[in-house]
Amino acid sequence: MSTQADPIIRVDNLTAGYNETVILDDISFDVAVGEVFVIVGGSGCGKSTLMNNMIGLTKPLNGSILIDGDDIVTEDEDVKHRIRRKIGVMFQTGALFGSMTLMENVRLALDEFTDLPRDAAELIATMKLELVGLRGYGDYMPAELSGGMQKRAAIARAMVLDPQILFLDEPSAGLDPVTSAGLDALIRNLAKTLTMTFVIVTHELASIYAVADRVIMLEKDLKKIVAEGTPQQLRDRTDNPWVARFFHRQPPEKVGY
Repeated sequence: MSTQADPIIRVDNLTAGYNETVILDDISFDVAVGEVFVIVGGSGCGKSTLMNNMIGLTKPLNGSILIDGDDIVTEDEDVKHRIRRKIGVMFQTGALFGSMTLMENVRLALDEFTDLPRDAAELIATMKLELVGLRGYGDYMPAELSGGMQKRAAIARAMVLDPQILFLDEPSAGLDPVTSAGLDALIRNLAKTLTMTFVIVTHELASIYAVADRVIMLEKDLKKIVAEGTPQQLRDRTDNPWVARFFHRQPPEKVGY
């Protein structure tokens, strides 16, 4: 178990990929308690692969991933179950069940993994919906909501078991700039008020600048982390031309880069 000074996540010498294909080669980094940690990079660089390894959805080819001191790669199933209770996940699409109301979607994990009576589970679900600005929407179906509201509901569902860490995959994807900015503000507020750790995969520059305490940037050809720091450091102080172009939103130097 970690102490206050220890990282909540430690990725050590991780090699990840599928079958014989290596996508990430021997990378290491830590995530601090309460940090909003953002993973960026170009298409195909391994952002989603890394997140899937970190949440235990896929197994790395090599290396360790410690969540609050326990290795999600090598521990037995009982410990892995305990680890999974410490994390919540929002996938890119939100993945709400269309045949369920928002209340039923958010309450689902409580029904599946706890013995709480229905009224207690609904009270907790209501509180989570209120935290994300959806008070009064419990009886709505997902199709009745905007894309931004669906993303907020998915965050509420990911929080319902009070995880220590929230993983968000492209939370701003498909949202207009105003809705995206509102979601960014929600993430910063949750991180501050709940001392919750966020790991976010995104390529949206405005969101990166708005929410990130620290960023790592992956590079497809090297299969490595090529930059780490605050968004401002990576924008203003890097000597890597690819990193500079990304954070200044500049076109490649030549066609086919």
